[in-house]
Amino acid sequence: MSAAVPLPAPAPRDYALDACFLGPYGENDGLLEKLMVEFLRDHVYWRRNFHPEDPPTIATAAAHHPDYLAFESRMRRELHLLSAALKKSVPFHSPRYIGHMACDLLLPGLAAQMLTLPYNPNNVSEDAAPVTVDMEVQAGLQLARMLGYPHDPAKPACAFGHLTSGGTLANYQALRLALALKAFPVALRAAKVSGIELPADDWSAFNLSPAEGVATLEAWQHWLAAQTPAARMHWLQRVEAERVEQRGLAGFFAAHPSLRVPLVLAPVTAHYSWSKGLKLLGLGRDQLELLPTDGMRLDPAALRDTLVRCARERQPVLMCVAVLGSTEYGTIDPVHEVLAARDESRARGLDFSVHADAAWGGYLATLFRREDGSLRTRAEVAADYVRFPTAAVHAAFAALGDTDSATVDPHKLGYLPYGSGAFICRDHRPMALLAERADYVFHTGTPAGYLARYRSLGQFIPEGSKSGAAAAAVYVTHKVLPLDHRHFGRLPCATVRAAEAFHARARRFALDLADCVHALVPFAPDSNLVCLALNPRGNASVAGANAFVRALHDTLRCDPGQPLQLKEFFGSVTSLRPEALGAAETARILAGVALDAGTLERAGDDDRLLILRHTLMNPYLIDHENGISYIDRYFEFLGRRVRELTAATGHAQP
Repeated sequence: MSAAVPLPAPAPRDYALDACFLGPYGENDGLLEKLMVEFLRDHVYWRRNFHPEDPPTIATAAAHHPDYLAFESRMRRELHLLSAALKKSVPFHSPRYIGHMACDLLLPGLAAQMLTLPYNPNNVSEDAAPVTVDMEVQAGLQLARMLGYPHDPAKPACAFGHLTSGGTLANYQALRLALALKAFPVALRAAKVSGIELPADDWSAFNLSPAEGVATLEAWQHWLAAQTPAARMHWLQRVEAERVEQRGLAGFFAAHPSLRVPLVLAPVTAHYSWSKGLKLLGLGRDQLELLPTDGMRLDPAALRDTLVRCARERQPVLMCVAVLGSTEYGTIDPVHEVLAARDESRARGLDFSVHADAAWGGYLATLFRREDGSLRTRAEVAADYVRFPTAAVHAAFAALGDTDSATVDPHKLGYLPYGSGAFICRDHRPMALLAERADYVFHTGTPAGYLARYRSLGQFIPEGSKSGAAAAAVYVTHKVLPLDHRHFGRLPCATVRAAEAFHARARRFALDLADCVHALVPFAPDSNLVCLALNPRGNASVAGANAFVRALHDTLRCDPGQPLQLKEFFGSVTSLRPEALGAAETARILAGVALDAGTLERAGDDDRLLILRHTLMNPYLIDHENGISYIDRYFEFLGRRVRELTAATGHAQP
């Protein structure tokens, strides 16, 4: 039966990847050790040559003093204890780990971060980080180029990006910027600025397109620059008093009663950070409207209907979020359809920002970029795969350059250390609306020139302190592996091919174990994340299927109370919620695993279907050196465990 589902042909070995990681077995330990010893010595030489006329402060004899030796002993003991405790960590490096969005770390980034740490740069200004602040700004431009944004700092409409602790903070920054730009023309009207052309009413001012908002901001800045110093100060204070950042949300909307607090539209698959961000910004969770999906991808028809309703009810929209690789399923929203829906909405006087939440899938964009930054055709990309990319996935990535902002997580598919998320906006000019002054850090007004302005990075970002080591890791990695299909793209290429092999193997698994379990991949993978729904034969209840999957997951989850080696594989679990799937998709999937839809509980843990979730980031899932497929081994392991469970219980009961 298994022959009915052929597996994709194995990919040829890519030797260029062998130098990228420390390796599942620590194969490149010598390379990393040489790098670290070389650059630790280099750091020491730097210290000694800072002012070589200064004598050593710590006496040579200090190393023999009892107090020194006692301190060294305590330090060694605690470090040994730490090292022992860390052996219980999750083995992200291993091809046996196919759980959450984590993997081995790229050596260029790991080495760059470790090399930079002793210098301890604080990337808020060039006063505290003269080298790594510039690297962070350059890393933002590298990511902008990957996304298709304008990336020439000599041009006015250049993109801008900065690093964050993760995607959550990057999404929060996107909300801040969108609100600042949307509210600013309203503030100009309220301040009665007569020197520039403004919309006739608050609704129109609040619904300028992002490009029109930028043009209004620039017109204000040019008009202001032409005033006398006294007049300039007068108008600055007058406009500042009307801004939402000064008044606060309550004061701003009380002063403009014709305006309602805007909504943020996102698919039900959106990350929970959007709820966090709305709460942090003070907009409130009620302003997040979650849209239905079609196959766990945002439903364009539902978005269009929502926008028609919002225009009719004069309900403003701040932003629409398209998810480029959902955290739970790896699905890609139709970014191109979201942009088309916005174009249609503009004719009804309703405008908003479009944000691509590409925390997971951002680096997949390297597969679509030639070395010169231009877009590859779908046929060019598809030549390396069986099914990827679908026409919709290619269109979504092709449209990225027309979004207003994006979130990308280098610590996910960028294979870099936590925490290095990134926020990127298509046009840097609205960032001026977020600027915050602190005289003890930022000594002058806004400097002229793109690079000079953002060396005072702390004025524009949410953090007041941030590690420059993370910026060094991202920048150096992108220099070693440029963000195009021939360089960095080799990594996601290997993992998308692995996902296709995993998908095919899952279908064969379903045939091979059809006598004891119903198995179904609920959605063909858009990226390198594949889910699997399972239900033992003879069971028709969702509660029974969930109990069965929980028992399977117990053998796949991290358990700090047990030796790591007892686990053959590590995986994760998620759920399919009827309110997210919709009635038709819920019925299809439940029928596919022989479950009675009537057994879905209205409350409790069984109001959704639990499924296994597999994140396929490791480029060594197919071990060419030793002729091992860890994908085959995983399904052999899963098959044994399924048969053990069904033999022991007949079928899992709630």
